[in-house]
Amino acid sequence: MAVSWRSWLANEGVKHLCLLIWLSLNVLFFWKTFLLYNQGPEYHYLHQMLGCPTETKATFGVHLKIVGDWTERFRDLLLPPSSQDSEILPFIQSRNYPKLYIDGPFGSPFEESLNYEVSLCVAGGIGVTPFASILNTLLDDWKPYKLRRLYFIWVCRDIQSFRWFADLLCVLHNKFWQENRPDYVNIQLYLSQTDGIQKIIGEKYQALNSRLFIGRPRWKLLFDEIAKCNRGKTVGVFCCGPSSISKTLHKLSNRSNSYGTRFEYNKESFS
Repeated sequence: MAVSWRSWLANEGVKHLCLLIWLSLNVLFFWKTFLLYNQGPEYHYLHQMLGCPTETKATFGVHLKIVGDWTERFRDLLLPPSSQDSEILPFIQSRNYPKLYIDGPFGSPFEESLNYEVSLCVAGGIGVTPFASILNTLLDDWKPYKLRRLYFIWVCRDIQSFRWFADLLCVLHNKFWQENRPDYVNIQLYLSQTDGIQKIIGEKYQALNSRLFIGRPRWKLLFDEIAKCNRGKTVGVFCCGPSSISKTLHKLSNRSNSYGTRFEYNKESFS
């Protein structure tokens, strides 16, 4: 039986109209992003900028991992060919840098790590970036916060990733030793590859040499040790890294132990 166009419009028209609007918005967003990307050095859209600000510092750092043609082109806009191996932007040079638009700031679940008496922070690779603001906050002044013991675990694939925050970790470690609080922060660094390890281990990072391990953490033993040393307390568990690490930590956080220690799991991931 034939269906009149009025009947079809009444029954199906709204559904198809919504679908058409949705498709049009997606096409518009795609072309907008494409045009912004190819407009040259005047305007570029950086989808994710990771900063490390604190309450006492007006500036922040942006950590950009070069993976793929988009980030390679962005690097080329910032650094001249002779300085592309440098880790710091050469501010002194007279160059026409692209204009950057920053959206934020945004809160992070890791801020809650300061509200536990004991916190376990686990980072995988570039996932260490959100923790940098927490470490900088403790470096400024740790006394106003509830946190009294921090376990900081960082798992990296190669030694170059370790260099991102090695200086910050050394300064933080030395600060608590000078204040006679060596047990405040427990740093453990794990590297799955040993290529170039001699480049990072030296007198400059002497404080971290004994905390650098080859391989992957033994998570169950780590949780058991933390539970034993913090009997009857609640430990905040914070993770930013691969889903495999996140799932393991979540499972261990829900596991009971004989020390009456409770683990509360939190997670953040990059889109």
